[in-house]
Amino acid sequence: MELILKNGRPQNTDGRQTKEIKCYDFLDNLGIEYFVVDHRDMPADTMEACVEIDEALGSKICKNLFLCNRQKTDFYLLMMPADKPFKTKDLSAQINSARLSFADGDAMLKYLDITPGSVSVLGLMNDTDCAVRLLVDKDILCDEYIGCHPCVNTSSMKIKTTDIFDKIISATNHTKTVVELPWYEVEQ
Repeated sequence: MELILKNGRPQNTDGRQTKEIKCYDFLDNLGIEYFVVDHRDMPADTMEACVEIDEALGSKICKNLFLCNRQKTDFYLLMMPADKPFKTKDLSAQINSARLSFADGDAMLKYLDITPGSVSVLGLMNDTDCAVRLLVDKDILCDEYIGCHPCVNTSSMKIKTTDIFDKIISATNHTKTVVELPWYEVEQ
């Protein structure tokens, strides 16, 4: 499958989910430039697929983790480099939240209108009550572009990092908390 990077929304939106089109409308209304790669026949659900999509984007897709505390009363969206290992203990201490774990698909759908495998910073546009706290690893802020999904994992996009944090996050009425997660040697 040939992956082609295009500027802006796909011309043909037939067969696309409403949540994907809503992302394009949101970005267009904010006047944000973005680039899209369609990969409907290759959902971004394996590392091999993500590597191929990253190459087509000319940018790395950001790892987005949807987390919660043990009581499931506090929810977090963590943005971090895709190749950086994650250990909950490193984050828990920085945000004063013990016993972090991955939130379930029901919470993901409830707060972000996203299903597992499609977690994206763009889901914050659906969190009108600001129930989800945005956490950003400092290394993400160093890249010119951030790769993410338009709330579905059958398309990927790249958006300028400054547009995400200066315009998109502001438009969703969220703020970011910058965290510093360590790099670990990956065991082979």
